[in-house]
Parts: sequence; C-alpha cells; structure tokens
Amino acid sequence: MTAAEHHIVPRQPPTSGSSGSSGSSGSSGASAGGDGMPPEDRRRVVRRRLITLTIIVLLIGIPAGYLVISAGQSRRSGKDKEAEAAAQGLREDWPSGMQRRIFELPIPGNAQGVQYYETNNWKASRMYVKFRTTSAGLDRFLSGVGTGRAALETGRVTIAERDIKITGWYFGPGVDWAGTVHKNKDPRPTQDITVNMTDPAAPVVYVVSASTP
Repeated sequence: MTAAEHHIVPRQPPTSGSSGSSGSSGSSGASAGGDGMPPEDRRRVVRRRLITLTIIVLLIGIPAGYLVISAGQSRRSGKDKEAEAAAQGLREDWPSGMQRRIFELPIPGNAQGVQYYETNNWKASRMYVKFRTTSAGLDRFLSGVGTGRAALETGRVTIAERDIKITGWYFGPGVDWAGTVHKNKDPRPTQDITVNMTDPAAPVVYVVSASTP
C-alpha cells in the first residue's frame, strides 16, 4: 500500500465520560490536598475542655471523698457498737477461750457469776469482765495476768469513768476497793483491774482489758 492509499484516522476527542472522570479526580485531589477539617468552633473547644476538666475532677475527687466518708462511717460504727453493748449490758456467760487469750484474761476455773462483753472501734478493742472468785482464785488470776496481790493499792479504783458509764458498774463508798493497772507494750493489751475486797474470802474482780490495733 502506497502512502497515498494509506487512510489517516483523525484523532478522536476525549469522551464526556473520561472528561468527567478526570474532572472528578482533580476535584477530589484538590479537596484532599487542602487544610482538611475547617477550624473548630470556639464553643466546641470550650465545651471539650470543660468536659475534660470535669472528668479529671471526678477521677481525683471521688476516691478522696470515698476515703473521708469511709473514715466517718468507721468512727460512727465504733460508737454505735459501744452504745449497743451498753444497751445490752454485760452478758451472763464466759468469754470464749480465744477472747480470753487475746485480751490476756486468765479467769480462774472456780469463778462464779462471770459477766462480759466486748467492744471494738477504730481506736481500740476492749473486753469488760466481772466475776467472783476465792482468795486463791484471785491470786491465780493476778499471777496469770503478770502481776500480783502486792500490786493492788487499797482504796484505788482503776476503772475509767467512760467504762463505768458503759458498764453501769458501781465503785462508790462503803466498799473496800483495791486496784492496779497492768501495762503491756502494744499490741498486747493493758488491764485495768479493780477488786471488791469487802469479803476477802470471796473477792469480786472487775477488769477492762484494752488492746490498741
């Protein structure tokens, strides 16, 4: 075929579809290549910061408030238990063997009319005990605590006023009182001991054994 016979195909203009596609692509690229999101509204910024501050305050304030409330409830609970014990009065029974060991109260086996109760709060635990024994039983008790009859001071009442109010015990005149305080190092308990020696053959022992956690 000669050059004269060769048909030259004219160049075709781009179709509308390809033109649209190209335009769309360019538009998309221009959008993506800009600054992205428009500047944030001032109100939205303030609101977001306020929410963040509120969350921080809650995270710090709630645990602190819980600790304060718990401490207050613990103190009230201790006072309520003491008030409940005072309302119920001394129990006509022996404290358990574990209670006697914890509060170091070696009540003699021949003791009669044994009464007790225990109170606990965030400051201290106390065991209140009253019993009648013999002269020999008193010596065994004092020896078991770690003291002796020689430590008893005639006319001395060692039970504190707060404990007298709780128990209702009487330590007034007309009775031959003798008392002593046997102290131990924490966490071992300290015993306030007062004895009614009006009848030396049948002394009545009053004890408050207090242990500090």
